[in-house]
Amino acid sequence: MKALVQCVESARVRVAATVVGEIGLGALVYLGVERGDSDATADALAAKLAKLRVFSDDQGKTNLALATVGGAALVVSQFTLAARLDKGNRPSFDQAAAPELAERLYLRFAQQLRDSGLAVETGRFRADMKVESINDGPATYWLTS
Repeated sequence: MKALVQCVESARVRVAATVVGEIGLGALVYLGVERGDSDATADALAAKLAKLRVFSDDQGKTNLALATVGGAALVVSQFTLAARLDKGNRPSFDQAAAPELAERLYLRFAQQLRDSGLAVETGRFRADMKVESINDGPATYWLTS
């Protein structure tokens, strides 16, 4: 499981013309589920994100977690994070989990964040989504299980 986490001032995701998820201050999380990932993988990655201290304190040091700053998470499924680009010019998605497993673990990841006390919005699994964000910093982090 891979997560690309961006600290944002705000972010939203639209499907067609409808906003399906929107946050203010927080983390925009692109989540890729790979073959071999499990409930334990989703739980561990969500716990890591919930505790990750990537927001600035009064001295400008990255020392605060999402809950500490009163932030929310916008979790967007992104199977392309499972792409392999080491051979040729076309991505291979062989490592991506089957859609049924990927959706279940994506929803579980979001629920684990909620269970940790965070406000969580999501995109729509397998939809053509348009994501808008105002990155803060910019600060972007790569989390893997």
